[in-house]
Amino acid sequence: MIPNQHNAGAGGQQPAVFRMAVLDTDLDHIFPSSVLPPLWAKLVVGLVAIVCFARSYDGDFVFDDSEAIVNNKDLQAETPLGDLWHHDFWGSRLSSNTSHKSYRPLTVLTFRINYYLSGGFHPVGFHVVNILLHGGISVLMVDVFSVLFGGLQYTSKGRRLHLAPRASLLAALLFAVHPVHTECVAGVVGRADLLCALFFFLSFLGYCKAFRESNKEGTYSSTFWVLLSIFLGAVAMLCKEQGITVLGLNAVFDILVIGKFNVLEIVQKVLHKDKSLESLGMLRNGGLLFRMTLLTSGGAGMLYVRWRIMGTGPPAFTEVDNPASFADSMLVRAVNYNYYYSLNAWLLLCPWWLCFDWSMGCIPLIKSVSDWRVIALAALWFCLIGLICQALCSEDGHKRRILTLGLGFLVIPFLPASNLFFRVGFVVAERVLYLPSVGYCVLLTFGFGALSKHTKKKKLIAAVVLGILLINMLRCVVRSGQWRSEEQLFRSALSVCPLNAKVHYNIGKNLADKGNQTAAIRYYREAVRLNPKYVHAMNNLGNILKERNELQEAEELLSLAVRIQPDFAAAWMNLGIVQNSLKRFEAAEQSYRMAIKHRRKYPDCYYNLGRLTQAGRGPETTLQKYADLNRHVDALNAWRNATVLKPEHSLAWNNMIILLDNTGNLAQAEAVGREALELIPNDHSLMFSLANVLGKSQKYKESEALFLKAIKANPNAASYHGNLAVLYHRWGHLDLAKKHYEISLQLDPTASGTKENYGLLRRKLELMQKKDV
Repeated sequence: MIPNQHNAGAGGQQPAVFRMAVLDTDLDHIFPSSVLPPLWAKLVVGLVAIVCFARSYDGDFVFDDSEAIVNNKDLQAETPLGDLWHHDFWGSRLSSNTSHKSYRPLTVLTFRINYYLSGGFHPVGFHVVNILLHGGISVLMVDVFSVLFGGLQYTSKGRRLHLAPRASLLAALLFAVHPVHTECVAGVVGRADLLCALFFFLSFLGYCKAFRESNKEGTYSSTFWVLLSIFLGAVAMLCKEQGITVLGLNAVFDILVIGKFNVLEIVQKVLHKDKSLESLGMLRNGGLLFRMTLLTSGGAGMLYVRWRIMGTGPPAFTEVDNPASFADSMLVRAVNYNYYYSLNAWLLLCPWWLCFDWSMGCIPLIKSVSDWRVIALAALWFCLIGLICQALCSEDGHKRRILTLGLGFLVIPFLPASNLFFRVGFVVAERVLYLPSVGYCVLLTFGFGALSKHTKKKKLIAAVVLGILLINMLRCVVRSGQWRSEEQLFRSALSVCPLNAKVHYNIGKNLADKGNQTAAIRYYREAVRLNPKYVHAMNNLGNILKERNELQEAEELLSLAVRIQPDFAAAWMNLGIVQNSLKRFEAAEQSYRMAIKHRRKYPDCYYNLGRLTQAGRGPETTLQKYADLNRHVDALNAWRNATVLKPEHSLAWNNMIILLDNTGNLAQAEAVGREALELIPNDHSLMFSLANVLGKSQKYKESEALFLKAIKANPNAASYHGNLAVLYHRWGHLDLAKKHYEISLQLDPTASGTKENYGLLRRKLELMQKKDV
C-alpha cells in the first residue's frame, strides 16, 4: 500500500512511478539487480569511498593544518571551551582586524576532541576521522540521490520507497570517488567541509520527512521536521559557512517537487494573460507558505547572528588572494569571475590538474576579449543555458525536476564562493566543490541514463562508466599520496601552477626547514621574481642570507619588505638583527622598536632588543646586550617583557641571570634563576646559570646538585664540567675538581680558561704531595 505520493515525475501522460522505473532501467546494463538492495549499495559505496582515500591515513599535518591545528591554542585543554565561540577557525579573536572571520566552532571542537583522544598532535587520528566522515557522507548520498532521482513515496508505515536504486548507486559512486574531494579528505582542515556536508544532507533528508504524513486537507507538512531541518542547517553553518545554503535547496525542493511548480507554464500563462493560472493555486497553499516563512525566518536569523558575531565587518583580503576582485573595470571582474566558474566546472569534469593553491599568478587575469581563454566562458554558458532550457521547457516533468534539482545542487552551495555577494580570499579552491559535486553527479548520471536510452551500444556506455569510476579511484589514491607530506604536495603543484609564487615559496620553506638552504634560496628567489611584492618570501630569503653572512643583500631585501608592508613586524625584527650584525646599532634599535610597535606581544623581539650587540663580539664571548652600552636596566626590562609575554623564553631568562651575575647582583640573579626554573624546570641551561650564581654565593651543596642535574641532561657540554670543576676547586674537593677538569678538556681541548684552572689545580696538588713527602 502506497497512500502518500510525492515524486519528481508529475509531468507527462504516464504515471510518475512508471517513468522513474523506465529511467532506472536504462542503467540496468551497468548495475545488475543483485547489488541494488539499499543496504548492499550503501556498503559498496562506503567501502569504495574509504579505499580511495585510505592512503592518506598516516600523512603529516600539511599546509593549512599547521595554523588551524598545530598552532591553534583552542585545541589545548588550557584554553576554556567558551573561547571557541569567540575565536575564528585559526584561533584568533573574531573581533581582531586580522581575523579571517571563518567562524567554525563545531569543527574546531572536533579537532579538540581529536587532540584529547590522541594525547597530542598525532596526525593519524585526525586523518582517520576525515576518511570515515567521507565514507559516512558517501553512504548518506545513496538516500539523497534516491530522493533526487526517485522522488518521495512512502508506505502506509511511513517508510520511504527506494525508487531509483541504479541511478542513486551510480551517482553515489561517482561522488565517493571524485578526486576533487581529496583536499577535503586528505587535508585535515578539510574536515570543515566534511562536517558541513554531513549536516547539510541530514538537513535535506530531515526536510523530506516533513512530507511523510498528510492532514485532512491533503497538505503534507510537519513543523517538527522543518524546524529540525533548520536546526541542522544552523549546525552545518557552524561547521562551515556554506551550510546555510541548504535552506535555499530545501525551498527549491519544496516548490518544484512537492508543489509541482512549473515555471514555464506559469510564464506562458502570464504572457497570454490567462486569468485562470491554476498552477498558482499552490501559492494559496497554507502549508507551503508556512514552510517558506519558517525557512526564510531561520535563514535571516542565522545571517543576523553570524553578522553580530563577526563584529568588525568582513575580512580584509589582498590582491594576491583574489586579483580579479581588485580590478578597476567591472567588465574585467565579470569576465574573470566567469572564467573562474569555468575552471571549477572543468575540475568537476576532468579532475586531473589539482593544486593545493591557485593564487599568486597561477591564473593570470583576462584583460582582453582576444584572450583565447574567453572560449571557456562561452563553453560554460552554452552548456548552462542548454541545461536551463531543458529544465524549463521539457515536456517530461520528471526530466524537468531532475535537471532543475541537479542545477540547484550545483549552483546554490557554490554561491558563497562566487564573489557575487562578497569578496572571497581565493581564486579557485577545490574544497568548495565538495557540495556542488552532488549536482554534477546528478547531471552526469542523468546524462548516462539518457544516452543509454538512445543508443544500442549499451556495453560501450557501461565500459565508459566503469572506466571513469576506475580512473577516478586511481587518481584519488595517487592524489591522497601527494597529500601525505608537504614536500610531495608542494612539488605536485609545480606542473599545474608553475607561475604560482606561493608554490615556489612553500617548496623553499620546506627545504629550508630541512636544512637545504642552497635549494631554498633558489625557490625563494623565483617566488620573488614571480611576485616582486611577496614580502614573506623576501623575509625568509633575507633570513637565510643573514645566516650565510650575506648581510648587504639581506638588508636590501628586508628593507624592501618593510617598505612594501610597513606593519610587517617579523621583517622589522629580522632587519634589526641584520643591522646589528653590520654594527649599525642605532638603526637596529629603531627596527626592533618598529617591530614592537606593530606587534605589541613580540617576545623574541624584546629578547633581541635586550641583546643588542657591540662591534666585533661573537655570541659566546659576551652577553651582547644593552649592558655592553651601559644600559643594564634597559636590557633587563626588555628581557623581562620577553618572559612576561612568553614565560618559557629560556634565552631571555638566561641572559637576565648572567647579566645580574656579571654585575655583582647575586641575590637578584638567584631570585630570577629560581623563578625561571619554577616555570621551566627541565631546562639544563638555566640549571647551569643558577648553579654558577649559587657557587659564587658559597651555597656549594645546592650548586653541586644543579650542576650534576644539568650534566645529566646534557653530558657533553664541556663548560658544564669545567664550571663544576671550578666549584669543587673552591670547595676543596680537589680530586673531583681534577676529574671534571679532565672531562671538560676531553670534550673541548681548546678551552683556555679550563686549561689555566687545571694547571693551577695540578700545581696545587703537586705542592700538597711534596708537603706530604
